[in-house]
Formats: sequence, structure tokens, C-alpha cells
Amino acid sequence: MDIIIRNVSVEDLDAVAEVEMRCFPESEAATRESLEQRIKTFPESFFVAEIDGKIIGFINGCIINELAIYDELFSDANLHIPNGDYQTIFGLDVMAEYRKLGIAAQLINQLIEVSRSAGRKGVILTCKEKLIHYYSKFGFESTGVSGSKHGGSEWYDMILKF
Repeated sequence: MDIIIRNVSVEDLDAVAEVEMRCFPESEAATRESLEQRIKTFPESFFVAEIDGKIIGFINGCIINELAIYDELFSDANLHIPNGDYQTIFGLDVMAEYRKLGIAAQLINQLIEVSRSAGRKGVILTCKEKLIHYYSKFGFESTGVSGSKHGGSEWYDMILKF
């Protein structure tokens, strides 16, 4: 199975929105409008995974100067700071039938490498407690319960410092 990891394009919007709706509960999923704003604002940090021309996953996030993600970032792509210090990860989506094949790892590693090459200080994300162990495999460290209340869930802040 040939997996292609590439930057998103505006033409990918419908497929990306479909993947998002299949991967996250409605309360946590980004809207189509929000995804469109992200694609147009920070395509350099929005990557899709594609198999046989079909988008089956993606990773995205804006760049900020803070050490933790705050809820306003999810709905306002204008808070993106192109020359900022920290790459965020808003979402890592892989459709269920393609999980456990290393696709999520490829997407994370791509974003980490691009961030490191761009001179960022690190990558930050929020995740649920059950995923702390997964992200720690990539060098992320938990800094505790997040102030984010996104989707009504409890999140944990994680950081990978370069």
C-alpha cells in the first residue's frame, strides 16, 4: 500500500471534512468552514495522507507563540502566527479502517520535521488521557490537564521541545 503524505490543497476540502466527521464526535469535530479557513491560512502545516488518490487521514495546526493550545484557536485561523515559535496539532485523523498501519505516525513525523526545519521551538498538542502514552513515543511530554474545554472533554497539554 503506497501512502502519500502531502500538503493539503483547497480541492481536498470535501474529503478532509468527510474524514473529520468520521474521526471525531460532532462536539469535537472541526466544521467544514473551519477546515476551509485552516486550509487557506496555513496549508504549510496541514498534511493529508492519501492512498490510491483517496484521502484517508490528515494532520493540521496553526503556529502560535504560547506553550499551550487555547480554545479560540480551533475556530479562528487568524490567530495563526506564521513566524511563531510553536507548531500546534489541532487534529490527527485517520479513518478507522486504515488505523494501526503507521499512517498517524507518518503524519506526526512529517509535521515534526517541517516544524524543526522551519526553526520552531517545538510542537504542542492537546489529547485525551488515553493518548498520552501514544504521543510520548514521539517525544512529547505531558504538562498536565489543559485549560481547553473543547467539545466538553478533558484534555491534557503535551509539548515536544526541540
